[in-house]
Amino acid sequence: MNLPDAKRVLETALICTQAPLPLREMQLLFDGQLGTDVLRGLLQELVGEWAGKGVELVSVASGWRFQSRPEMRVFLDRLHPEKPPRYSRAVMETLAIIAYRQPVTRGDIEEIRGVTVTTQIVKQLEDRGWIEAIGYRESPGRPALYATTRHFLDDLGLASLDQLPEVGHGTDPSQAADELAAAAGPATAAPSASLEDLPIFQASAQLALDDVAESPCSAAEVDHELRADNLISEPTKGQAP
Repeated sequence: MNLPDAKRVLETALICTQAPLPLREMQLLFDGQLGTDVLRGLLQELVGEWAGKGVELVSVASGWRFQSRPEMRVFLDRLHPEKPPRYSRAVMETLAIIAYRQPVTRGDIEEIRGVTVTTQIVKQLEDRGWIEAIGYRESPGRPALYATTRHFLDDLGLASLDQLPEVGHGTDPSQAADELAAAAGPATAAPSASLEDLPIFQASAQLALDDVAESPCSAAEVDHELRADNLISEPTKGQAP
């Protein structure tokens, strides 16, 4: 198969699939005859060919997918108006702490927030597919260690944890607590906002980074399965995936 035909097959598969397509599955389209470097080249060509259109080809944590551009969201919402799930400020703060300090236990989160983290808060985030228990800390009671998932990154249009924005001081945490949830739109649509635009998330993350010493986690705990078993290579920050 020549490369133009291969690109056509690849484009069709990406348009028709309902979930991000990792490189390993792309190779199945061609019975393993195309290497990852060739596939990446074809993907970059497709990225360029779809530039300027209402749909873009992007790399997220689980693979590659077509999605609507953010500026199209207001129009698409007119076809299927849906209110995003509303999450409490406590849920969003817990998510921010996990995202920036992972892996952490409920005890770590409670120490940072200064209040109890209820089972319901953890369950909401697990049900949404944004966090999961990846192991247990070797301490009394062996508490579960929580980390974010690929699904969390996919929903926010990120390819890796390295793309989480740096957070600064002076962020107002009093704004709407469901902004992060609103940003994570349907898998076929682009996020309506970036993490940089989510004050509640930024304020909570800054608290997680500044107010408490580093958790006594081993390097093995930090290098959790999101990175260890990633199906695509994580791009270097600042470079194209």
